Amino acid sequence: MPLTFYNTLTRREEEFVPLVDGKVGLYTCGPTVYAPPHIGNMRTFFFTDVLRRYLEYRGYDVRFVMNLTDVDDKTIRGALREGVSLNDYTEPFIDNLYWNLDTLGIRRATVHPRATHYVPQMIDIIRRLQERGLAYESEGSVYYDISEFPNYGALSKVDVSAGRRGERVAADEYDKDDVRDFVLWKGVKPEDEQVGAVWDTPWGRGRPGWHIECSAMSMQELGETFDIHCGGVDLTFPHHEDEIAQSEGATGKTFVRYWLHGEFLLLEGDKMAKSTGNIFNLQDLIDRGVKPSAIRYLFLTAHYRSKLNFTFEGLGAAAEAVRRVRDTRDRLRDSPAARDPDPMDTPSLHLAADESLAAFAAAMDQDLNSSVALAALHELVGRVNARLHDLAGRPIGQAEQAAALRAFERIDEVFGFVMLADRENVVDDDLAGWVEERIAARQAARKARDFAQADAIRDEIAARGVVIEDTAQGPRWKLGA
Repeated sequence: MPLTFYNTLTRREEEFVPLVDGKVGLYTCGPTVYAPPHIGNMRTFFFTDVLRRYLEYRGYDVRFVMNLTDVDDKTIRGALREGVSLNDYTEPFIDNLYWNLDTLGIRRATVHPRATHYVPQMIDIIRRLQERGLAYESEGSVYYDISEFPNYGALSKVDVSAGRRGERVAADEYDKDDVRDFVLWKGVKPEDEQVGAVWDTPWGRGRPGWHIECSAMSMQELGETFDIHCGGVDLTFPHHEDEIAQSEGATGKTFVRYWLHGEFLLLEGDKMAKSTGNIFNLQDLIDRGVKPSAIRYLFLTAHYRSKLNFTFEGLGAAAEAVRRVRDTRDRLRDSPAARDPDPMDTPSLHLAADESLAAFAAAMDQDLNSSVALAALHELVGRVNARLHDLAGRPIGQAEQAAALRAFERIDEVFGFVMLADRENVVDDDLAGWVEERIAARQAARKARDFAQADAIRDEIAARGVVIEDTAQGPRWKLGA
């Protein structure tokens, strides 16, 4: 079955065929590092993480680039407000971003280029645009002449007739459908000098506009044409439209072949945005007792191109789902496996594993349909639980146990919430020793038929966040969900 993606450029699902067989160049617009990312930002980065993981699941060698915008209007305003250099202002937010990625199990990119490190490449693109008659100087700045690029508006479908030569916008971000010539290079201002955000160019001292930064970083790291460009749906216009105009205007080549955009995360029905204060960041949620594994699971319950309403009720259900999947995996892993049965017998978990993996791949092949792929995982959970309940009649064989565990592992290579939950439930040696001692005391109390003491010990253990499960093989324990 072919792998397909919905391409924003063509407005249809298309079979994915990379430029180079077996290799994928993938770029996503990272954050502007002027504040901690909110959980809506993290949904976009999570979607790209799942995309990258699934491409690797399919056997592709992925070079993944996620930029860091460390020079723009917002970062300069922040550095001025704090009275520090641009670099000193942005560095803590870059560290915070990495903490957010690591905490949510979002694998870091192959490279995280910083805009301030790619200014020579930006200057070169602007020079090439001038040579091709697509850029012009005005009052110390350089602007892109959208009237000279016939394909402008192809991605976003904006009405290009609304813009005319000479109408310019110098702000890094501007309103949707504000179709005007956009700034490539900004002439120097006192505040730029004050925070060290200035470079020498053929047009005088100044700094880059926001849009040129991604063109320079992506083409430097992935080539003048690459496979996939991702980002939030709000970046389609003007940012991604301007990236296409700059890049294709300078090279004369197709810039990106597949454009994928993730939808908004809603908070009680409203868009999350720093500008409105309608946000949660990851630390806020952890402080409320939310597990990152539950957030990963919740993100998977909606297609990346669908809005997702973020609620604490939904997080609670997600945490329970994570616990159910992980508990089943653990019970299967800890179940004593018998020698494999007669070769003529067909162990049921082999079939369950094969069918679940096939259903998972079929869903993910269809534009990363994660909610349907989750259903395939839960089908595996149900069949494994049924098999575990049948142990007395037919013991699980070593081969079928291994096949089912491998299916859990393969699916979680993409979804990542079970391995994250495993990490969240790592127990330090002191606690583990204490729990084992108290369980031994509880077993002794039960053997002596002192059930009141046994219950008291169980409550004592539970107060430390540890759950005991009594099984035929003896008591098992784990950290509570």
